[in-house]
Amino acid sequence: MNPIYKVSLKSLFLPLLIVLSSSVRVNAQACGSAQGDQTTYGTGNVWIGYVYTGQNFNNYQGYVNEGAASSPNFDEGFGGGGVIYPTNGCSITTDNFSVRYKLSQSFTGNYTITVGGDDGYRLSIDGGSTWLINNWNDHAYTTTSATVNLSGPTNLVLEFYQNGGANRVTFNITQNCSATGNQTIYGTGNIWNGYLYQGMNFDVFKGMLDEGSAAGPDFDESFGNPSGNNNNTFNTSVCTVSNFQFSARYRLTQNLTAGTYIFTVGGDDGFRFSVDGGNTWSLNMWQDQVYTTATYNVALSGSTNMVLEYYQNGGNDRVSFLQTFTTLPVTLTGWSVTALDNNQALLKWSTTNAVNFDHFVIQRSTDGSTFEDVHTVPAAADDNAPVQSYSYTDQDNFNGKLYYRLMMVDQDGKTNYSNIASISLQDAQRVRIYPTRVDNGSFFVETNSTIHQAKLELFDMNGRRLQENDWSILDGRQQVAVAGNGSLPSGAYIVRLSANQSTLAKQIIVIK
Repeated sequence: MNPIYKVSLKSLFLPLLIVLSSSVRVNAQACGSAQGDQTTYGTGNVWIGYVYTGQNFNNYQGYVNEGAASSPNFDEGFGGGGVIYPTNGCSITTDNFSVRYKLSQSFTGNYTITVGGDDGYRLSIDGGSTWLINNWNDHAYTTTSATVNLSGPTNLVLEFYQNGGANRVTFNITQNCSATGNQTIYGTGNIWNGYLYQGMNFDVFKGMLDEGSAAGPDFDESFGNPSGNNNNTFNTSVCTVSNFQFSARYRLTQNLTAGTYIFTVGGDDGFRFSVDGGNTWSLNMWQDQVYTTATYNVALSGSTNMVLEYYQNGGNDRVSFLQTFTTLPVTLTGWSVTALDNNQALLKWSTTNAVNFDHFVIQRSTDGSTFEDVHTVPAAADDNAPVQSYSYTDQDNFNGKLYYRLMMVDQDGKTNYSNIASISLQDAQRVRIYPTRVDNGSFFVETNSTIHQAKLELFDMNGRRLQENDWSILDGRQQVAVAGNGSLPSGAYIVRLSANQSTLAKQIIVIK
């Protein structure tokens, strides 16, 4: 080749290489004329966005603004991919860059925030300490939403990076309807105060509704959604509630005539009921389930603060309450349970006003909710005596806490219940039922001491008994085959192990 051509080609490409090298060095270095300190937050709905070359905020180039005085919402496309984007400092090429937006704003209420991006984005409401929304990876334009309660000044940080191709970052915040007011006030005159919330754990207060009537506190509420359509809404006194994943807390104070009260509560899904203002739950069915009812009998007198809580997690919506009453057949003046040696329990009680009284039924429970009859004690021969005293020793062999109550039955069949008394028996056996997920048609019952005359029962969630296994002696580990497992539909079932009329263990299992 002619040397002249060599010199000409070199002189042609050398300036071009110098220009390209200079361009690379400019993009790899911070801008000398960049404005902004990279830490100051925007105010008045206007974000300050600090722009960098590199996907990890490598080299600061200058700042931009997003949002307007009327709203902090924005949708930025940077003019497209591979174009020049100006800042208050140096311009960048819209490939492989990042932006950190900052805004300090005061918010009060419940908000839904939606952030979108192509590529990665993440949002913090505490100045970047934690990320409420985090989608920090390469992807086509997508959005993520979060609902959050905000109160007072909030330091928002929105970060974005782009790794080639299309560019876009968006921010939208919308205040949701929420109610205010005292949510602890009890209804009166048989009318419940019902407080409704979006979210299954009383998350966002939406308003009130009343249940019951002057004639009685009974109600059956389906929230306008008996067919289970999760797209419906229900109107409260202030806001609407979505029929999907919501909760309700009902409160009612009643001045009750002395007597025995029978409360029947039902729900689809979870519910729980208290007669002491929510300190303890007399009925507790706090779980996803088809419509199910539970009953609680108790002797009450005077002012009673009742709380009924309910949540729904999709499908049908329903919560119900029914209250019935019977008069007292006898007055209980003393009632106690004491633990004796060898896992025995001494029950002692005394009564007055035993007119036309018939008998006592001693009832025992291992969970304080489900009771079984243990022994019947007839009324004292002279029921006209001022005071009658009774006692009974229960020969139970249970590991842990036991609950006792008295059912008092009049000659005409009317009943009343004592308060529940409990003791702890430390020496009895431990029982395990496992696994909770049954895939191969069997599960295990395991105990660390011998149980005599043990009975294991399998129930569906409606209380129908499907299987019973009986052992004269149960010791160690016992495998239990699920009868008809191939024909049982998949779902939740209850396994109960009992002995000597006492429930020793209860476990919910899921059969696949």
